[in-house]
Amino acid sequence: MPASRQLLCVLLLLGLSLVPGAAATAAEPAPLTSAAAVLSLSAAQAGSRLPVVVTGVVTASESDWNGQFFIQDATGGVFVENLGRPGPAPGDVVTIDGVTHPGAFAPIISSPQWRVVGRAPLPGAKSILIENLEAGVEDGVRVEISGVVRTAHLENSRLVVDLAVGGYRLQVNAHLAPEVPVASLVAARVRVRGTAATHYNESLRHLISVGVYAPQAEDFTVLEPERVSPFDEAVIPVNNVAQYQRGRAPDRRVHLRGTVTLQRYGEEVFLQDATGGIRLACAQTDHFAPGDQVEAAGFIEYENFLPLLRDAELRRLPSPRAPPAARSAPFAELRRGLHHGELVRLRGKLLNRSTRPVSRPTVGFAGFATLLLLQGEDTTFTVEREGEKEDAVLAAVPIGSVVEADGVCVLTMDATGKQLISLRLLLPGAASLHLLQRPSWLTPERLLAGVGLLSVGLIVLGAWLLTVASKNATLKNLIREREQAQRALQEAHDTLEQKVAERSAQLQVEMTARKTDELQFKAVLAERTRLARDLHDTLEQTLTGIALRLDTSARVAARDPEAADRHLQLARNWLHQSQVDLRRSIWDLRSRELEQFDLAGALRRSAEQLVDGTDTRLSFRAEGAPQGLPEVVEENVLRIGQEALTNIAKHARASRIGILLQFTPAALLLRIEDNGVGFAHHAADLPAEGHFGLRGMTERAKRLAGGITINSIPGKGTTITVEIPLEPGGTAS
Repeated sequence: MPASRQLLCVLLLLGLSLVPGAAATAAEPAPLTSAAAVLSLSAAQAGSRLPVVVTGVVTASESDWNGQFFIQDATGGVFVENLGRPGPAPGDVVTIDGVTHPGAFAPIISSPQWRVVGRAPLPGAKSILIENLEAGVEDGVRVEISGVVRTAHLENSRLVVDLAVGGYRLQVNAHLAPEVPVASLVAARVRVRGTAATHYNESLRHLISVGVYAPQAEDFTVLEPERVSPFDEAVIPVNNVAQYQRGRAPDRRVHLRGTVTLQRYGEEVFLQDATGGIRLACAQTDHFAPGDQVEAAGFIEYENFLPLLRDAELRRLPSPRAPPAARSAPFAELRRGLHHGELVRLRGKLLNRSTRPVSRPTVGFAGFATLLLLQGEDTTFTVEREGEKEDAVLAAVPIGSVVEADGVCVLTMDATGKQLISLRLLLPGAASLHLLQRPSWLTPERLLAGVGLLSVGLIVLGAWLLTVASKNATLKNLIREREQAQRALQEAHDTLEQKVAERSAQLQVEMTARKTDELQFKAVLAERTRLARDLHDTLEQTLTGIALRLDTSARVAARDPEAADRHLQLARNWLHQSQVDLRRSIWDLRSRELEQFDLAGALRRSAEQLVDGTDTRLSFRAEGAPQGLPEVVEENVLRIGQEALTNIAKHARASRIGILLQFTPAALLLRIEDNGVGFAHHAADLPAEGHFGLRGMTERAKRLAGGITINSIPGKGTTITVEIPLEPGGTAS
């Protein structure tokens, strides 16, 4: 019998069988039943839309929240995204059936279906540290906080309060009893009970600030009103604001009186008396002109280590307007921190000029700021003028001019108060800048530029003259040599053309013969490699399967003959199926375009056949819509999976095998994992010569432009992941 016929007979007896089975399905996760369980999720977990069934009390639900609300149960508080539908009222006990969502800061409940199941008092407020509240730790929880009211106003019948608590500012939204005047709340010490809500940067998921929403009038309690109006107190000289005064409380407003030197509308006003000047941080929308006589009350704070009055309230005095005169201020005194907030006169040389837009939407102001950079005696400072339009007068001052500016001095000092960091001069108007000296036309820069241009011109002219003389001297020689070279070149060209034609014909014949030999050699080599891999994938795997069944049959024959017969029958089935597979392998030498092939079913049958009759548990899961794949992809992925399963059966001693086959538009993913003995594996390791297990799996993956990853830990099992990229339409890349 010929050797090829003997090989076919062996392959007929040693085929591979596939047993049908059912796919595993993923279990539905149990719903989350508490606010704490929702808040404990990471953003990625919350984004998977886990089911939620929570019952709690509605603690906050404002009319402008578009139906959204907070609920709180015994474990914590959580926000419910009930967009576009009427929401429940505070105090309602509701049961919510929804899903989780990452939220813009903390996890929330989305897509809710809720129903009111009763009414209950609001949960008791938790007394907390302001630091924890500002850090967002108490988000969604009813809290209790006490502080001093800095500003208060009504928005759509709701009280909005800026509360100062231990060096922090907190916005409180409350519902005030009608008999309490809003103006009387400023500087009062109050207690607030309400739900903490975070304000955030949605793109970055960063916390910006924290607010408290108190839904009931009794949640906002005035503990101690301002005892005396600050305007009834004695006037303090500006220079004494930051000096020691016995008995002064930090939450009490101080009373100042003086002349307005500058107003930046909706942001700040500068006030000056005979002792000095000070900045008043004031959002008041009244217009004040330089020279207006006013009195002010506000809270003392410090910025850049210099005092200011925050949340100031200004009242115009009936005294006639008296514009103050700017005083010359030596730079030596400015560097010591003197004259901050005062109207001073400085002189310097204009170095640069720029313009930027300015916008304060809260007060409806939009305009431009013109900035001038000046060099003083030994200090560089900026002059700034703000207006509704770009300042044409300042824009016309030439760079390099010497100017004198009358403006409000704004200093920035270091922590010691002895080192000047920056100096700004705020101009009340364009007329406050005086041009003293225009720049000279012949500046050092222009002189240097002129000398440079002249030198370059002389150099270029000299080089051009030398070049022309040299070219004229050599032109005749070049013409004569060119004529001689043309004659010699023509003769060489004729000879070369003939030789090139002869050599080209010879090379064409040689290259054709060489390419034919190379193609034949590559085809033979590729076919030999494929046959070696297929023999390994079929012969060794079949032998392994039959050996396992025969060993099992021999082991249980004495105590369970029926089980032994069943394993023998499975071995016979394998032999019968091997005949079918061998015929299929022979027919694989031609195209499989008209055959029907189910990759998931084939992998599942191979795995179930290996574990049938053993204690090994199998979990098989197929995800995604199966696609029509090229036969080379189906064949190689199947062989890789069979080889991995064979290795598990032979070596792993595993009690559990998990298989995932995932179809996506971009790739095909196969993951096989077991809990067996594992092995020490490195990416650079290669199998020993003559063993094609790992080598064959790797070569098959590379053939499909894919990759294979093997992760194994001794004693903990092995995971093999194969990823094959696909082009649109399900074809391999």
